[in-house]
Amino acid sequence: MTHAPDITPKSWLMVLTLGVVWGATFMFMEIALRGMTPFWLAAGRISFAAVLTLAVWLAGSRKLFLTEKRDWGALCLVGILSTALPFLLLSWGMQYVTSGFAGVSMATVALMVLPLAHFLVPGERMSLRRFIGFLIGFAGVAVLIGPEAFAPSGAAMEPLGRLACIGVAACYAVSSIAMRRLPPVDPIGLAAVPMLIGALFVIPLAWLREGPPPMPDTQTLIVIAMLGLVPTAGANLLRVLVIRSAGPVFMSLTNYIVPLCSVFLGALVLGEPLHSSLLAALILILAGVALSQYGALRRLFGRDQ
Repeated sequence: MTHAPDITPKSWLMVLTLGVVWGATFMFMEIALRGMTPFWLAAGRISFAAVLTLAVWLAGSRKLFLTEKRDWGALCLVGILSTALPFLLLSWGMQYVTSGFAGVSMATVALMVLPLAHFLVPGERMSLRRFIGFLIGFAGVAVLIGPEAFAPSGAAMEPLGRLACIGVAACYAVSSIAMRRLPPVDPIGLAAVPMLIGALFVIPLAWLREGPPPMPDTQTLIVIAMLGLVPTAGANLLRVLVIRSAGPVFMSLTNYIVPLCSVFLGALVLGEPLHSSLLAALILILAGVALSQYGALRRLFGRDQ
């Protein structure tokens, strides 16, 4: 796409929705890992989401590329880097790192997207104000999670686990750029086809790495189905809509909202304590978002930039 990003009130609503949905995902992944091996957990949620999104797409237009211009190579790259590879890396890495480190590593997506978009996406130039805003937001995430995010978990494979989490962030950053650069494409198809590519990529790897799929208990099956339906199928469609309209830099704000929602949901649902650093973290994150998206916020509240 060659036009500049179009950030609307609907874009803000979708990003906030993604923040809430993905903020709860880590909690459900930990539950699912009690009854399912990591690679088959990734395969299960991707396959379930692929079936759902393909059914919706095939019931509609069934057309993927909307013009004569096609880029199947980039589409395959999006499929592998936005679903299969990060899901595998995250499911494996979370066995050896703290959930706090996983949350901080996801916040690095925004810092990775910013320079990539500057060179590869029209209308996404990296200004000093935007760069400082993203740094402030990242600092807010670090304050929110606290020093325990960087405390060792004691696992022998922890260095590789941390590297896997950083790899997840890199996958999301590159796939966001590649998705934005695709030619005109049906959004539901763009959510469905990469998901199918991801499933075809991850299922053989899961079989080679962990053998035949285990038979999980009923609770684990329900959690996997929920992970496939909401944070994978539904949220992936929202992600596509945001990236294709508002751009990958705006989409990366989700990675600051996710840990904030995760903390609030942990306190609300699990009764986890709210630390005294929460207010400072909230101020930093909101200040970073406001500074990096100053123009979009002015337009949102009816003022010309």
